[in-house]
Amino acid sequence: MPNWEQGDWRDESLCNFEESNLLNKMGLEFYDLSHPWGLGQPCWPYFEDVKIERLHSMAKSGVLTQRITTVMHSGTHIDAPAHVVPGTPFMDEVPLPYFFGSGVVLNIPKKKWELVTREDLENATPEVREGDIVIVNTGWHKYYGDNRHYYGYAPGFGREAGEWFVEKKVKMVGNDTQALDHPLATAIGPHGPGAPHGLLPEVCAEYKAETGRDVLEDFPEWEPCHNIILSNGICGFENIGGDIDKVTGKRVTFAAFPWRWKKGDGCIVRLVAMVDPTGGFRIETGSTD
Repeated sequence: MPNWEQGDWRDESLCNFEESNLLNKMGLEFYDLSHPWGLGQPCWPYFEDVKIERLHSMAKSGVLTQRITTVMHSGTHIDAPAHVVPGTPFMDEVPLPYFFGSGVVLNIPKKKWELVTREDLENATPEVREGDIVIVNTGWHKYYGDNRHYYGYAPGFGREAGEWFVEKKVKMVGNDTQALDHPLATAIGPHGPGAPHGLLPEVCAEYKAETGRDVLEDFPEWEPCHNIILSNGICGFENIGGDIDKVTGKRVTFAAFPWRWKKGDGCIVRLVAMVDPTGGFRIETGSTD
């Protein structure tokens, strides 16, 4: 049995968690692409606050037991197709291979309200291959927090990006912004639950003041990227962050397994990128030898 106080959970030479991500007996490098999650969790504009209660505390009971009340679309998470498209798979129905595999982290810097275009995706490196997990780093993860700037002024995907992902036959897509779609193509704008004024009407008014156009002129569809990729069997990660800058521009291996939640519309995940510098690690064959 490991002795946690003596540090048996790690290599003897290591002194903290960050180092153990890079220096371990497997020879692999691990990069956490998830934002920290807990009390005070940033929430999308129409979600209730995350609640965490201690049913048992160490002082009271000699054991710690906590109860969490949350939506699954909180922090770094994955959308199941059924989140948006009726008649498509729920979280427990998405095949396990979708949550593990090779892919790329593309460097596509974007500013306030800019769209990620087909040209951006075509020109980014490394080249996207069929079956890849594709993560886009716009740089917006630096603003992640309980603030209007992150949620209301983000860049994002639109119909053009969604169609490109489908054409490339990727299996998973993600970005470092508030949603798989541009914020003004979500309920933050005058769409769906945000109609007719938007969940953040001041943001919509500011867009018109800056551009001279109504939001619906430039973003007439409600969540087109969501609809295009999820209806084509491509799941999506939202609110990616953490160590994303350390693997941007690289081809890596990803893993992010959600709960086996029956009829789940999405799930909070810990998205991890892995690199094998020596190429010496292998997955076991399943034999008894």
